[in-house]
Amino acid sequence: MFDTRRLLLLVEVVRTGSITAAATRLSFTTSAVSQQLSKLELEAGQPLLERHARGVRLTEAGEVLVRHAERIETQLLAARNELEDLSGLRAGTLRIGTFPTAGASLLPPVVKLFKSRHPAVALTVRSSRFAGLRGMLDTREVELSLLWDYEWARITESDLTVHQLIVDPPMLVVAVNHHLAERDSVDMTELEHEQWITREDTHPVGTALERACHVAGFSPTVSFAANDYQEAQAMVAVDLGVSFAPRMALSNIRDDVRLVPLTGAPSRRILLAHLAENRLSPSATVLLKIFQDVAARF
Repeated sequence: MFDTRRLLLLVEVVRTGSITAAATRLSFTTSAVSQQLSKLELEAGQPLLERHARGVRLTEAGEVLVRHAERIETQLLAARNELEDLSGLRAGTLRIGTFPTAGASLLPPVVKLFKSRHPAVALTVRSSRFAGLRGMLDTREVELSLLWDYEWARITESDLTVHQLIVDPPMLVVAVNHHLAERDSVDMTELEHEQWITREDTHPVGTALERACHVAGFSPTVSFAANDYQEAQAMVAVDLGVSFAPRMALSNIRDDVRLVPLTGAPSRRILLAHLAENRLSPSATVLLKIFQDVAARF
């Protein structure tokens, strides 16, 4: 293997025409340059330069080595320029993960702002539930991912770094003609006799509802298990029951339902996570700051 620095030094000697001129241009001593060239000749196993009164001349072996060294120099310059493009957010791809309610609310203004400031960076978004997002972080399919947790299931894994963006409060969803529709707030203890529209059993908000009702001293009577929040709103609108949802999940509100702040029920945290062992890329660092700024105004 050849020492790359010595190869580039040989190229510089050829360009300047002499060892002395190359040493002056590179702020080296002439003897230091001569020593490095001697070591390069040992690596090559044959002479590379012929000294004469006007400077130096390449041997045939030297011509071969300089030809390859110039290609290496070009590739190194290209690599440096690409790295500078990445660090300056003038190129590259950033992959992030999200879950549906964040993808429909918090994420769009973040993406819009990032793309307006850094249009040369390709932004790729993957949407999934918690397990899928966690897996994509582990396999490096995404560099950053939005996640959520509740107080009884905090994300505490040591291999993740999490940044809290928002505390997402619970809301009661009622029909416009419901007797609680005009209230400023409602406590869970007032809702014992309500019929409930919730998400399917495996959804986290279903667990949150069960826990909130248990703390309030009753078990919920579920009249409908919805597949998404829009379906839940539709069932609320026709008086099939009331519903419970995080505020962020209710970005598209129907005209025939009302949202009432709910006390005595758990909030969830909205988080941005990445692997702790990975140093964030320049574009991911910028995106994290944009997330924090947008979340502060959300």
